[in-house]
Amino acid sequence: MKVSVLGLGQMGTAIAERLIDAGHSVSVWNRSAGKAADLVQRGATEITSVHDAWEADICITMLADSAALSEVALGKGGLAVADSGWGKFLIDMSTVSPQSSSEVANAAAANGIKYLRAPVSGNPGVVRAGNLTVVVSGDQTDCVAMEPLLRDIGPHVFRAGDGESARVVKLALNLMIAGTAQLLAESLALAEAHDVDRAKMLQIVAASAVGSPFVKYKTGPLLADDYTSTFSTRLMRKDLDLILGAAAASGVPLPVTANVQQLLQACVSTGLGDLDFMSLLIRLKREAGQSV
Repeated sequence: MKVSVLGLGQMGTAIAERLIDAGHSVSVWNRSAGKAADLVQRGATEITSVHDAWEADICITMLADSAALSEVALGKGGLAVADSGWGKFLIDMSTVSPQSSSEVANAAAANGIKYLRAPVSGNPGVVRAGNLTVVVSGDQTDCVAMEPLLRDIGPHVFRAGDGESARVVKLALNLMIAGTAQLLAESLALAEAHDVDRAKMLQIVAASAVGSPFVKYKTGPLLADDYTSTFSTRLMRKDLDLILGAAAASGVPLPVTANVQQLLQACVSTGLGDLDFMSLLIRLKREAGQSV
């Protein structure tokens, strides 16, 4: 298939790599220049404008936030307002608000574009390892038609339902990931305050009832005190803002999530925003007077 990938951050780049390796004809675009070179080396074609993306049959967007999606999809020459997209597929894999996604859906429908919401759960390493989870919502026929392509990106594809349901599922997943990160940070800080070795603590956690793929993914970096971002503290704080907004709109209280959002904001405010969101441990150890 001819596929355009728009947004070449860490996740967008990994998604484009998967599509190239699966044998698709891939075009790539990014709002800021200089991110396409490695993909071009792998066989992708760089395009210079959003308008050119509709030379493909399918456009996939993986963007930083709701504002970026609105700019790329609804701005002048945007994907969802282009006549050249008639009858083609726009698949957005970003983590954005249900409201902003709905605005894109309305514009796409008015221009004959088939729009799927397909946010993902996983980091770039998970994408490259072929373990990504994709949650998709939209017209059932369209979801079925695009399932083989989505499985080329990640093998675990779940249809959540119609409309914006995939957005809500993704936000609910990130709620749990952020909360788990804070609890893992607290468990390590407590154990280390009592001279329990971090490696031993992580080994025991992994083998316990609370062991999970998340703990497994984070064990290596935590043992190395490596906070290189796979998903930044700033972006996780943004996601929790979206989660709390969606909760407020539906009258659902999320007290634990609200606390974690404040803790992430404290990390951002103290210069940790560009580190991995496990910077929650750095903040906690600082407050406990422990060496970092």
